[in-house]
Amino acid sequence: MNKVIEIENLHKSFKDVHAVNGLSFSVEEGQLFAFLGVNGAGKSTTISIICGQLTKDEGKVLIDGCDVDGNLDKAKKHLGVVFQNSVLDKCLTVYDNLQFRAALYGITGKAFKKRLDELCELLDLTPILKRTLGKLSGGQKRRVDVARALIHEPKILILDEPTTGLDPQTRKNIWDVVTKLRKEKGVTVLLTTHYMEEAADADYVVIIDGGKIVAEGTPLELKNSYTGDFITLYNTDETSVQKLGLNYEKVGEAFRVAVPHTGEATKLILQNPDIFNDYEITKGKMDDVFLAVTGKKLIGGESK
Repeated sequence: MNKVIEIENLHKSFKDVHAVNGLSFSVEEGQLFAFLGVNGAGKSTTISIICGQLTKDEGKVLIDGCDVDGNLDKAKKHLGVVFQNSVLDKCLTVYDNLQFRAALYGITGKAFKKRLDELCELLDLTPILKRTLGKLSGGQKRRVDVARALIHEPKILILDEPTTGLDPQTRKNIWDVVTKLRKEKGVTVLLTTHYMEEAADADYVVIIDGGKIVAEGTPLELKNSYTGDFITLYNTDETSVQKLGLNYEKVGEAFRVAVPHTGEATKLILQNPDIFNDYEITKGKMDDVFLAVTGKKLIGGESK
């Protein structure tokens, strides 16, 4: 598989703070790649270096085989970025914002009209094209941010916490667009997020802490390495659960028992058929992985 982003031994310091410390990873073409870490872990610094907004102290950054050193403008043509905070002009209409952005890539006249029509269909922008950006809702603004990032049809889309603060329906709409782009256009997506259910759908996950990689792999690999399975027991009493001699927690009217892996769950069920009349087995979640790896919970953008 072709590597469209390659990071090798990346370093960046701000005075005494070593924000990125020897980071190395690659993103393959067509992947949904999740880049996770608490605030201050080095995610945004790394993304800013990839996008050319910051200079690195040391290391190598390749975008679709193009070294950003000396070839930054060429490399940036492959990238579309949705930043945490919108960089659009709140005083201009949606149409004017997108027209000015397109002009930076030489997309004008009929070419702009054609691309705008495509983005309007993809992101349902037609009803808000003539409205001033500052008067739009958070979800509407986010759709325009995505359109801005896609105006030049980039091969790589960087989403830096794209759905933070959005309502569930808007989050779903944004992800429907991303899924369509990946499926129909083969767009590669590098994602940072504080919603672990979004990371759970990634092809590959890198977790960083203190500017270093502390864990990486597919979501399944990470779950198998850092969490166990859980058996949720229904229609039983606490005394019976206590007989299992395992850690458990009460969840509503049910009990959740932690086991190291699926094999242990199967063994437990076979040995205690009288207790396991009504139950379900689930894998640990990405939240559990993140907590196990970093010792911190990632909730709504804050480490706890």
